[in-house]
Amino acid sequence: MELDYKKIDLNDLKLDSGVEGKPNVLPDPKGYKMLIILPEFEEKTSGGILLPGQALEREQTASVVGFVLKMGDLCYKDENKFPTGAWCQEGDWVLFRAYSGSRIKIHGREFRLVNDDTVEAVVDDPRGIYRA
Repeated sequence: MELDYKKIDLNDLKLDSGVEGKPNVLPDPKGYKMLIILPEFEEKTSGGILLPGQALEREQTASVVGFVLKMGDLCYKDENKFPTGAWCQEGDWVLFRAYSGSRIKIHGREFRLVNDDTVEAVVDDPRGIYRA
């Protein structure tokens, strides 16, 4: 099954509370945790096949790619574990194992809180990358 990712537009996520003086709803990762947003999939494959909601949800839940939104204050600070420095930074698309991290949903979008050493690779463009 060939799926296409929807473009992530952070302005469309409605992540602020919408009320002046009220806090942003995104969690602030602590320590060595990173906040990653998972991409959503298009409801139709590149070949024009409509996918049922369960198939889309299953693929998103097992996603191996995500966008780094925030990093905790201790991410990649352990020089013994990361002698060459950080493996990624905020704004990177990263690969990690399926089902990694703590899953949360905010306004219908899935996010993960993952450990810094969970990142296995950085990619420029996640389109075309799916779990096998």
